[in-house]
Amino acid sequence: MTVPSASQQSSRRASRLALGSILVAVVVLGLKFLAYLLTNSVALYSDALESIINVAAAVAAFAALRVAARPADANHPYGHTKAEYFSAVAEGVLIVLAAVAIMREAVPVLMNPVAPEGGTGLVGLGVNLGASTLNALWATVLLRHGRALRSPALLADGRHVMSDVVTSVGVLVGVLAARLTGLHWLDPLLAILVALNILWSGWLLVRDSIGGLMDAAVDGDTERRIRAAMSTAGAGALEMHDLRTRHAGSMTFIEFHMVVPGDMTVTEAHAICDRLEDAIRAETPDSSISIHVEPQEKAKHHGVLVL
Repeated sequence: MTVPSASQQSSRRASRLALGSILVAVVVLGLKFLAYLLTNSVALYSDALESIINVAAAVAAFAALRVAARPADANHPYGHTKAEYFSAVAEGVLIVLAAVAIMREAVPVLMNPVAPEGGTGLVGLGVNLGASTLNALWATVLLRHGRALRSPALLADGRHVMSDVVTSVGVLVGVLAARLTGLHWLDPLLAILVALNILWSGWLLVRDSIGGLMDAAVDGDTERRIRAAMSTAGAGALEMHDLRTRHAGSMTFIEFHMVVPGDMTVTEAHAICDRLEDAIRAETPDSSISIHVEPQEKAKHHGVLVL
């Protein structure tokens, strides 16, 4: 019986979480539209429209994770892990469409405010609060596991869901304030603010995804840990330079040059490479590491020095 690798197990966990996101998003969508029908609030309607985006984003994340889990092949020798970034880009496009739809509904009502329904209004607000509570719990799960699995798709989905929670709380407070004060223009005004908040969260998701697609380097803290591991495990080498890093989904690609004495044997140099790879992977799991071994005359006297 073949035992799945750690990377395969992580991919399966991420896919199960993404499938759970679809189910939660559908339930929340139903609850929020019910809240809108009970209140006739345009702000709650805008909140429900954003939940449609949550469903679409969850489906996109699930599909992207399935593609990202595929092993490397002849056409994709570095694997398919970048597929996760496309789900976040697609989510950004959907967010823009949702914001436009919200503006289209809210602006006319802002010009001619109407009172929300009375009898079932508080029940509708309670339903929306229940949906937001469910969203908050699930967003916490996604963010925790997204960080543990280093999954851009899960993190993007979790951040979007959490921004939805913040938006929903603001909407609930505003709708309640409109009912209590009689200032009915607060309802459509909050809907417009919801649309602007959605656009901002969409921009952040797209920005981070573009960074991944453009092979942005790892963050400063991760690079410092990589350099420390290189310095600790590189005994026997003279110098290491030209460190380059990039992310692709949950994978981190690391490459650098290692200078060794000209009379060192291939076996000895290979042993140093093995130690370096083990030390770096202890700091950055799911890493693909490439080390270019060079003779002493190639030293540049900068980078990570090993004395």
